[in-house]
Amino acid sequence: MTNPLSQGSLTGKNALVTGSSRGIGADTIKYFADAGASVVINYRNKEARALKLVEQIEAEGGKAIAVGADLTDSDSVKSMFETAVATFGPLDILVMNASGGMESGMGEDYAMRLNRDSQVNLLKIAIGYLKPGARVVFVTSHQAHFIRNTPTMPEYLPVALSKRAGEDALREMIPELTESGIEFVVVSGDMIEGTITATLLERSNPGAIEARRSGAGKLYNVGEFAAEVALAAVEPVPADNTRLVGDTSDFS
Repeated sequence: MTNPLSQGSLTGKNALVTGSSRGIGADTIKYFADAGASVVINYRNKEARALKLVEQIEAEGGKAIAVGADLTDSDSVKSMFETAVATFGPLDILVMNASGGMESGMGEDYAMRLNRDSQVNLLKIAIGYLKPGARVVFVTSHQAHFIRNTPTMPEYLPVALSKRAGEDALREMIPELTESGIEFVVVSGDMIEGTITATLLERSNPGAIEARRSGAGKLYNVGEFAAEVALAAVEPVPADNTRLVGDTSDFS
């Protein structure tokens, strides 16, 4: 897909995207790098993919590093930011893309620990490494954003509830962020074709993707949604700090 950001528009800027060794995060990182930003690729256990992405960006003339971090570990998160800033300097863009909760064997409270507690901790730590005027983007789904009013699939419910709880907790930090000169925006989209979440949902609930496609009329693919995330990092922040991507007629 064509980069939605103009060439050179992020020259001199530094960006970090959590969970960016694959999927939406990886495409978002590539858009930033192609626009001139120095980028930090965060991964939890996909080091080989992250390093391959670094090689690809560098081969195209960009600047990138890969930094592993477990977002549920404060020391690991702090080390990630220290490495990023030591390499490129303070960050202009932070995209909070990493999430989960459908993995097996991680404990009943894993979704809430990752999607709420870890996100809040991540942002609190990040404040010290962000430039005044920096932009923070939190990535979520319509199924989570609208969960209080619109039911979702049982298989996704723990994730939806925890993602919404995380969004709420992060929004409560907006006054603190504003005092530090940091902007914040939530990007919410419908089910995204080609993501691991969609794959897991389809595995546990065959026909789930087609059912959503029928209801929405169109589902964004990874590259298309990543383009919206990238734009959210540079376009004016909406008055309600929310960028809704795609049709929302099935949600209220």
